[in-house]
Order: sequence, then C-alpha cells, then structure tokens
Amino acid sequence: MSNNSQIHILLVDDEPDILELLEYHLVKEGYTVHTSTNGRDALAKIRESKPHLVVLDVMMPDMDGIETCREIRGMKDMEDVLIAFLTARGEDYSHEAGLDAGADDYIIKPIKPRVFLSRIRALLRRSRISEVEDNSVLDFGELQINRERYTITYNGKEIELPKKEYELLSLLASKPGKVFRRDEILRAIWGDEVVVGDRTIDVHIRKIREKLDDKFIRTIKGVGYKFDF
Repeated sequence: MSNNSQIHILLVDDEPDILELLEYHLVKEGYTVHTSTNGRDALAKIRESKPHLVVLDVMMPDMDGIETCREIRGMKDMEDVLIAFLTARGEDYSHEAGLDAGADDYIIKPIKPRVFLSRIRALLRRSRISEVEDNSVLDFGELQINRERYTITYNGKEIELPKKEYELLSLLASKPGKVFRRDEILRAIWGDEVVVGDRTIDVHIRKIREKLDDKFIRTIKGVGYKFDF
C-alpha cells in the first residue's frame, strides 16, 4: 500500500463541517475517501467500499459510534478493518467503551488537521503485516501462536483475535517469564505517536483472558504483565 490512493478511508460524522474538513486533508494526502453522516448508512458503505480504515464519531443520533463499531466487528470479511473513534475531550466513558467495542484508537476533538493526519498515518503504518523473519509457530502445548499467519490456536480450536489483541499476546509470549513494563507495551503496540492510557492495555488484556480462560497472562502489580507457561 505504498500508493495512498489504494487506501480507502470512510469518515462517519453527523457534522458536515467536520466531514468536509477531514475529507479535504485526507484527499490532499492522496487517500481515497468515502463519507457518511450516520451509522446505518456507514454500514452499507462499508459493505460496498470495504475500507481499510473507518473514522467514526462516537456521538451520533439513531445509531451511535459504539453500536456502529460493534456491528462492523461482526461483519464477515471485515475483521482487519481499522476503526478510530472521534471523541470530545474528557469523554472517558467513550474511550473505554470504544476500546471495548473493538476500536483500535481514538482521536480527540477539537481536531487539529496535522495531528489528525499523523494519527492516521501511524494507524495505517502499524497495521501493515510485514513478512515475519522467523516463521516458526510459538508452541505452548494447548496454545499455538502462528506469527506468519497472525492466528491463535487454543485447545485445537482457532481463536480470532483483533490485531491489537494478537500483537499484545504475541509480544508477551515472545519472551515467556519476562515482565513487560506498561511503557514498553505501549511503545511496542501503539507506538510513540499515539497517546493512550493504561486502561487501554487493561481492556485488551481482559479481552485476551476471556478468550484464553484467564490463562497465561499474569499481572505484576505496579509494573506490567508477563506470559507464564
């Protein structure tokens, strides 16, 4: 995806001024941009255009961004789509609920175009699946992590994990027994350009534990997490 025109981005916001502003700057960068003013219309456009990234306002009438995000995550063949929320400053509930619903990131309003574009580039850059030098499977008996195929097999059953959950589990499992500090995890998974809080890690850890019967990942209070085998 070296050519930006090959990257499709869907903007969803019920405020025309914001849509126009964001569309202008994204088109200027060469991206192919689609727009929608509500969640239901966005779902239809996602099926048509299959975007790489959806930028989704949280507060919308009829179907809000949280509900729309959940619907997107349940759509077949759209497991890899990136979702970034637009939220007003101080909406802590929206941040946590958005991550719970499957969002990859959130961007705070009021939006500064330069910061917005930087976050978009960082999201797209981190999402690219590069060829893994070591194609071996991390095998922990009942749990296998295939770093080439980005798949998890647990007790003989393939488990679907969103990218961030997969990357977090893979990071911890790459060095069993090592305690990864929170700042290490944030840098490795979310990068230096994205500002997220400690709760971001906690939400993703909780979701991984739910899928793996609360095994493997241990909390080291006041420090971070480690993979135990």
